[in-house]
Amino acid sequence: MKKAIVAILVVSVAVMSCTKNKIPQPIVLEAKTVNDLPADTIIGISAMGQPYGTGKYTLYSLENNSIVANSDSATTKWDIGFRGTTIIINSGTSGQGAASAFVYVGSFSSLNQVPVDSVFKIDNSPMSYAITLGSGKGWYNYDGVTKLISAIPGRVLVVRTATGKYAKVEILNYYKGGVTPDVTASDMDKLIKQRFYTFRYIYQPDGSKGF
Repeated sequence: MKKAIVAILVVSVAVMSCTKNKIPQPIVLEAKTVNDLPADTIIGISAMGQPYGTGKYTLYSLENNSIVANSDSATTKWDIGFRGTTIIINSGTSGQGAASAFVYVGSFSSLNQVPVDSVFKIDNSPMSYAITLGSGKGWYNYDGVTKLISAIPGRVLVVRTATGKYAKVEILNYYKGGVTPDVTASDMDKLIKQRFYTFRYIYQPDGSKGF
């Protein structure tokens, strides 16, 4: 009986020792790619020749990697929203969350940590947005000759989510299938294929600023 008790104690001590010495493994964050996210796609052309959609944003949860219903727009279930070339975040005039963001100039892969001097902004429509509006000012360029929109290389959206976590987002393409129409394509072809975002992002679930 004594031998059995001694054996159990030895095993218990060994298990505790292994548990104590076990080094926690770091969480490996992987980039997720979202393809063809509709962003108020064009449903018609006005009498003035301007394309239009429904006027609604497509709301997205970076934490859950999923679209959020517009009926939940007044909640913290979503982090970022897309309508045409306008990108909103869940804060300020756009939502009830605590989101904020800014446009980082640099490569997606090299952004491993949110810079300490970063200035996060909230949406303040119609005066300003965290993700700056306009060609050449935020994430995209518009070519008035070819009538094509292209993502600017080296522009990364750094987002503090609606619940205070961090993510980095890179817009890759603005057209259906992730392919920009040829410059020789018809104007109608360019219109009906636009407003479909392809983007990649990394979400940090532990609340730290590292990617």
